[in-house]
Amino acid sequence: MLLMIFVNDLWTLTNIPEWLGHKAAHEDGMGLADVVFPAFLLIVGLSIPHAIRSRFKKGDTKVQILWHIFERSLALLIMGVFMVNLENIDAEKLLFSKYIWQILMALAFFLIWNIYKGKIFGKIRPMAMKGAGWAILIFLAAVYVGPGDGSYHWMRLHWWGILGLIGWGYMLSALVYLGLGNRPGWIAVICGLLLLMNVNEFATPFSFSIKLVVGASNYASVMCGVLVTSIMIRLREKEKMHNLVPVLIGLAAILMLFGYLTRPAWGISKIMATPSWTAICAGITSLSFAVLYLLADKLGITRWADLIAPAGYSTLTCYLVPYYLYAIAAVAGLSLPDMLTTGWIGILKSILFSILIIQLTGLLGKINIRLKI
Repeated sequence: MLLMIFVNDLWTLTNIPEWLGHKAAHEDGMGLADVVFPAFLLIVGLSIPHAIRSRFKKGDTKVQILWHIFERSLALLIMGVFMVNLENIDAEKLLFSKYIWQILMALAFFLIWNIYKGKIFGKIRPMAMKGAGWAILIFLAAVYVGPGDGSYHWMRLHWWGILGLIGWGYMLSALVYLGLGNRPGWIAVICGLLLLMNVNEFATPFSFSIKLVVGASNYASVMCGVLVTSIMIRLREKEKMHNLVPVLIGLAAILMLFGYLTRPAWGISKIMATPSWTAICAGITSLSFAVLYLLADKLGITRWADLIAPAGYSTLTCYLVPYYLYAIAAVAGLSLPDMLTTGWIGILKSILFSILIIQLTGLLGKINIRLKI
């Protein structure tokens, strides 16, 4: 989350190193910003086995967990669609400032998906707060004006947005794990099939084509995370956790080798979601996980994470907070001097901004403002 907030803030900077940002669609290569989202997808997959097994331990049935998966996925899809339409809004034809639309959108998300602990101010029921949130979303959809030739254009499905992509990837992977249970072998097969589907989107070696709503790269990234945790759980059950790091290194080597060997066929591109990009990013994230496992679980070095801990237990809140700050700054006409948004000073500004967002998220949690889906 720290890196995601950081790369999302790069648009405010000028004269920064090229390797920090995104590469163009048909450019063969990737910068730091091109690695962050697939890493997040893999982390989503890492959490799925733990979450499902935890619900089983609490006594939930498969039907209850299935309902939770669909409910959670739908929430991400709804938020994703609204955010995408914000990007495509026609600010000149809107009844009020697009930044007010943005603030109201974020407010609605908080009202609907906040974790409530009893009545608000001792009087307002949580259902009333959630109802107000849904009413705001309906209002925003009603007044929305999209780009066009002068006629009215309502909200459209331009693409699913970051949260929507997470929602689709989460849904399939959670359903697979719920159906198969902790079977690393079968999960590896599913992961391999999804990567082959990603290949098929570019090389079409097969006589058939299966479309899973969004690109196969999205699903493969999440499923790779499910595979890593599934392997870890199996090794723990067999008391062979000493093999985890070598297994992760081996998995990362296979993924990155595949990515580099196939690079001449379609290049490395996040925008195109090429198989090489998918595999290399999954390999990088698997190696990062191995390093963090050694650092935290084996060596017990965890204090370094205290500063950014709120981003871990309030991830969705952390992701949405900048939507408030950017919009409020725009409405108030606030801007930083060029000196603070240029070069390495600008980069330092974005790092501090990311830490500030995470700390603000922690403060919100202390007053019972924390989203959960």
